[in-house]
Amino acid sequence: MALTHDLLLAGGDPFDVAVTAGVIAETGLSLPRDAHTVVDVSGHLVTPGLIDLHTHVGPGYWGIAPDPIAWHTGVTTWVDAGSAGAYTLDGLRRVAARAAVRVPALLNIAALGLAGRTGESRDLANCDVPLAIDTVQANRDLVRGLKVRIDRDTVGDHGVEPLRRGLAVGTACGVPVMVHIGTTPPPLDEVLELLRPGDIVTHSASGIASPLGPSVRAAVDRGVLLDLGHGSGGFAFDVLERQLDLGLGPHTISTDLHCRSLYGPVFDLPTTMAKVLAAGVPLADVLAMVTTRPAAALGLPGGTLEVGAPADLAVFEVRAERHELVDSHRQTRTSPVRLVNVATYVGGRRLPPAWPAAPPPWSPLTPAQQEALAARESALRDLLNTPLVGAEALEEQFPRDS
Repeated sequence: MALTHDLLLAGGDPFDVAVTAGVIAETGLSLPRDAHTVVDVSGHLVTPGLIDLHTHVGPGYWGIAPDPIAWHTGVTTWVDAGSAGAYTLDGLRRVAARAAVRVPALLNIAALGLAGRTGESRDLANCDVPLAIDTVQANRDLVRGLKVRIDRDTVGDHGVEPLRRGLAVGTACGVPVMVHIGTTPPPLDEVLELLRPGDIVTHSASGIASPLGPSVRAAVDRGVLLDLGHGSGGFAFDVLERQLDLGLGPHTISTDLHCRSLYGPVFDLPTTMAKVLAAGVPLADVLAMVTTRPAAALGLPGGTLEVGAPADLAVFEVRAERHELVDSHRQTRTSPVRLVNVATYVGGRRLPPAWPAAPPPWSPLTPAQQEALAARESALRDLLNTPLVGAEALEEQFPRDS
């Protein structure tokens, strides 16, 4: 009998998922076990591959390799949020071509991108509107929007002018703009009043920018989207909790994962999701914030378990295990559950294990972080230096003649 599908994830919640030629071919309860590979995921949650709306995987100061994190976290789409500008987009394209995960991009309005830590918009000559328009138009397969960082260190004395230029590009190309908020000036109200429906504010629960005033309500009411964008300094539990009380919670959850946040306080997207769970947001809403909502925000493939969608899938164990979590300012809260990834698939292919590279020398690590990284490396070395099984678990592959 001919087998119908390439892959079947069987017995999971909410239903079985069958995959053929890299797309979801069928879903339902108790599908026939007629696939080349049948994986029993009974007792586990099956979700679309997670979409992280704000990461940094391109070359430059902030970038990290996505695959060594993706395979054990369920994140199949890593939106690179401004690592590359017009001058450096080819470098990001090479990263995306080599990655097993999907890497759409938000083009930095500053043509040099994030080659350095900050300051990319202090010289307005870098914020070249015609060049950015031409770059977006020539790279529609990769670029899904614009990224503008608006804080005192990045823009210097130019206020919101880089944002105005980013919005001009967004309008000309019909794409959204993601704006990073942080230290003032310029005032947050001045930033928010410029944004259009569908534009995105990242670091939306920042303890530095403290976006809680009437301008935030006005922006949300006209369709501006709030994105968590945790990062090394962009998320505070107390701000998020106040926003939730006011009905201004995040539309999407992202990590702003980069070389300074990977080792803490962010760690990964499931951990960041647990922080929102700790603030009282239901799991179903948290899952929407990392699947359907970011997909819709940028017009991305995936984010759904519907038939015909790309077979980007994540399998999680949802443990009823209370555990402490920390924000960017060392405030802690307790999540009621822990999300533990069991398997991650991109286009129906399971991502293999991969070991992350060492942190770059400019990544600021505490002595405790350095010791933990060394201990993790030593534990892996010990594990791999121990034979996989003993004699009792082997078979004689080439028997001797008797």
